Amino acid sequence: MHTWPVQDAKARFSEMLDACVSEGPQMVTRRGAETAVLVPIDEWRRLQAAARPTLKQLLLEDTARGELSVPPRGQAKRRVPRTLE
Repeated sequence: MHTWPVQDAKARFSEMLDACVSEGPQMVTRRGAETAVLVPIDEWRRLQAAARPTLKQLLLEDTARGELSVPPRGQAKRRVPRTLE
């Protein structure tokens, strides 16, 4: 992965973009610290899809996603059936 100081990335963005498409992800640094990565769109979409859980994974998880309010047994209000006249 090629590393670009932020001032070079700004001045030569088109070149950095071309390198990203042809060579893969490009790292941008600010004051020597890794700050950002420019990745090709296909790679980004693959990463996004991999990070999103499937419905099956959500249903099989041990942890709850929210609170479910269930009244104590025998305490639920019941509807009275209507009679037809």
